Amino acid sequence: MLADFRSALIHLNLRLSAFFLIISHLSMPASVLSYNMKQSDLTSDILIIGGGPAGLSAGAVAAELGAKVIILDDNPVVGGQLIKQTHKFFGSKSHYCGVRGIDIARILETKITHPNITMMCDASAIGYYEDNVIGVVQGEKFTKLHAPKIIFATGAAENMIAFPNNDLPGVYGAGAVQTLMNVHGIRPGRRALMVGSGNIGLIVSYQMIQAGIEVVALIEAMDRIGGYNVHAAKLQRLGVPILISHTVKYATGKDFVTGAVIVKVNKKWQPIKGTEKKLKVDMICLAVGLTPLSELLYQAGCKIVYVPDLGGNVAWHDKNMQTSIPGIYVAGDASGIEEASTAMLEGRIAGAAAYQSLKGVNLQAQEIIKLSKTELDQIRQGPFGTRPRLGKEKLSALKI
Repeated sequence: MLADFRSALIHLNLRLSAFFLIISHLSMPASVLSYNMKQSDLTSDILIIGGGPAGLSAGAVAAELGAKVIILDDNPVVGGQLIKQTHKFFGSKSHYCGVRGIDIARILETKITHPNITMMCDASAIGYYEDNVIGVVQGEKFTKLHAPKIIFATGAAENMIAFPNNDLPGVYGAGAVQTLMNVHGIRPGRRALMVGSGNIGLIVSYQMIQAGIEVVALIEAMDRIGGYNVHAAKLQRLGVPILISHTVKYATGKDFVTGAVIVKVNKKWQPIKGTEKKLKVDMICLAVGLTPLSELLYQAGCKIVYVPDLGGNVAWHDKNMQTSIPGIYVAGDASGIEEASTAMLEGRIAGAAAYQSLKGVNLQAQEIIKLSKTELDQIRQGPFGTRPRLGKEKLSALKI
């Protein structure tokens, strides 16, 4: 009963998110749009929404195979999360082992300098309409993009947690802190509390130290560290306390964060009275997971299912990344939270599969799909691949 209620509530939230995403534009009379915004229509073989590792990989493959491709992204530059990741990647050479995220973004950018690709930056997809039309706002211009095949590589949003005063200036998502520091060169504070010990929490903590921010403590509600030990060890060598089985009780401050009170939790995640500690900090950084961005997929009519192992609500998709709606594909974090390496591989699969769906069977496309699936299977056999692998298996077992 509780699971059904939760699922219904999440679907309602998705509907509301999609509604508010587009309502300001949908409610505009045509006359208002025509007077205030330039309008145009564009068509392509394949439209890709999202210029992160999944979207760029999909576009590069589809264009190389011969399709006309449009990639749009709401940021001024392409690369998605990679543009703020200054750390070196793990994995194999083919997955850019030893290369920093910011450099991987540049490598992928060179791969989309193809005559078959049109790149639209600072462009926001505001709605999906019948006949595979996407409404796009780019500055003062409104464009209707039409493509028989669409790949949604929209990524994910940061999760937040509820505690008193969590709306004070100084409470950030870890991704926002990364963007401020590594993209804009802004130090968001001087003394930080990090919440969450997954790889993002561990890596961003180290990057804050590099930026001259003192990390007063890193806390984790679980009874173990969630990320790679190598990242945790770097922090411990620098003297950062890592406190497991702890959470934030509340933030202090009137106009902005001036401190935080943390507390130990028991095995049932309940605060243990008398274990509170006061920390003097001017920022609280939350690295508590990501949620796939599924609003446009929901609006397109794709079957949305709740799979906790994939991060929440995702569009059902097959092993070729096609959703329940023929011609609509999903890749990267929008299909389930994983690493950039898996996002790139899923993007390659989606790009090749979309091309074949459009142009017919192609030996090169089949080989790309086969090799990418093999590499995905290898990555998901690792200790940090278990959860997404189980999530994908659950997805495949569902009947639509």
